[in-house]
Amino acid sequence: MTRPYVIIHTHTAIDGNINTIDQPGFHAGSRHYQEIALTPGKQQLDIDAYLNGKTSTEDNITHYGTPDVDENAAPVPAGDFTAAPDAEMYYVSIDPRGELAWEFNSFGYGGVPAHVIEVLTEAASNGYKDFLRRQGISYIIAGERQVDYGLMLAKLRELGVERLMIGGGGTINWSFVQRGLVDEISMILAPVANGDPDAPRFFTAREPYSPIRDTQFELTHLENLGEGVVWLRYTPKTDDGEAAS
Repeated sequence: MTRPYVIIHTHTAIDGNINTIDQPGFHAGSRHYQEIALTPGKQQLDIDAYLNGKTSTEDNITHYGTPDVDENAAPVPAGDFTAAPDAEMYYVSIDPRGELAWEFNSFGYGGVPAHVIEVLTEAASNGYKDFLRRQGISYIIAGERQVDYGLMLAKLRELGVERLMIGGGGTINWSFVQRGLVDEISMILAPVANGDPDAPRFFTAREPYSPIRDTQFELTHLENLGEGVVWLRYTPKTDDGEAAS
């Protein structure tokens, strides 16, 4: 399968918490996270798309609104829809049933405008696909009711995506690792923790998306970024203990 190079890049507290902690150490880590991934002139991952799960998109962008869906819309053409084939950057959002309430088709994060691509399944309604088309938002269909990650990645590569960053949350991160679809883990570790047992974590196993399974990683990079923040980079290992290629 031809797919993009996939990097999980996440900012986390020492205890694995990826929620915002209102402390200087966490804010310093957040700044480094953004600079390394996206800030022009400073970014080091060389990505051309970044992906979030539905919850992360709801929390940070669409804020649990209700999309303006016309359930009586005329049938849209079958298959995928590409509104901006030559965008400099893409924001990829996994939304299996088609529920996110987008009000725009480009999202600026770190000063980089990113054209939105929705990842739908066959469960998304015609009305929702019509809504995306009216908004000028691209979408790809990958899977019947659950997203087929391999098919999604292949379609993104066909759109020209060569290096894809996955920015969490923990369920998405772990799902990609367990499917053997990750080339690199990039962790910005902030010098803070709060021990919250209910906080979302860097990795979270959740059936039916991914199992609890011991997984090893090989350290490839360790850098002190200052202010107590450390940048760790890993390569996932295969079941035989070798680093994945």
